[in-house]
Amino acid sequence: MANIAFLGLGVMGYPMAGHLQAAGHHVTVYNRTAAKAKAWSQEHGGAHAATPREAATGADFVMACVGNDDDLRAVCQGADGAFAGMAQDTVFVDHTTVSAKVTRELYTVAHAAGVAFIDAPISGGQAGAENGVLSVMCGGDEAAYGRAVPIVDAYSRICRRIGASGAGQMTKMCNQIAIAGLVQGLSEAMHFAEKAELDSRAVVEVISQGAAGSWQMSNRYETMIEDHFEHGFAVDWMRKDLGICLDAANETGASLPVTALVDQFYKEVQKQGGGRWDTSSLLKRLRLLG
Repeated sequence: MANIAFLGLGVMGYPMAGHLQAAGHHVTVYNRTAAKAKAWSQEHGGAHAATPREAATGADFVMACVGNDDDLRAVCQGADGAFAGMAQDTVFVDHTTVSAKVTRELYTVAHAAGVAFIDAPISGGQAGAENGVLSVMCGGDEAAYGRAVPIVDAYSRICRRIGASGAGQMTKMCNQIAIAGLVQGLSEAMHFAEKAELDSRAVVEVISQGAAGSWQMSNRYETMIEDHFEHGFAVDWMRKDLGICLDAANETGASLPVTALVDQFYKEVQKQGGGRWDTSSLLKRLRLLG
């Protein structure tokens, strides 16, 4: 069993840290809102710390799941950052979806300090975190990745190293690109069914068993039909991710016309007051358009 620091207790990090504690590891958590860290400790029995550095001191592994590039820099660097408390040969595993640029930047800083840094963004949503069945896509040194795998196993269904530092984040971009087009297609199909006065549930029951079937269709169609959009990854966060994708596409020369279009549709959802709605709210946009 390992000593583990977990930084960031959002809708993903809170249950992920809980799985680590339940697996028998000794977990110390840090959260920007201290009350949430205290609540986690009361629920799961682990410790909580006032700063990332305090949480990371004495840890074998430090896991992070925060908001964006700036949040990640803040918990890693500075006098109170995790790197300041980490001993040499310990491993930092970043589950945040951030740019490959900041990942490689922090990998270099960590490497210079004798600390391993693995980018390990996740997919599977809040339900995947709560049920311990996340998909984890990793970049970084192979030896450090091999050490981290048994730890990550506590909340993952699959964990795979894709390549060098940044490869995990680039793979997560592929994931978000695929989801963006898929959710728009699903929303259009369901909108069409409504306009054609078809039984939407019957339609989904049939087409989900064929080539049109997807995780999104199976897990979101009921709430979409009921016009409920509080059941997953928020539009605000999706726009953050798609912005990362589009910036990377400019750097690599990739063409992402559908992704760019869906990003603008999500911008419209935000203007409709749906920044905290889940990503399936693309259907809500179509309904509001008439």
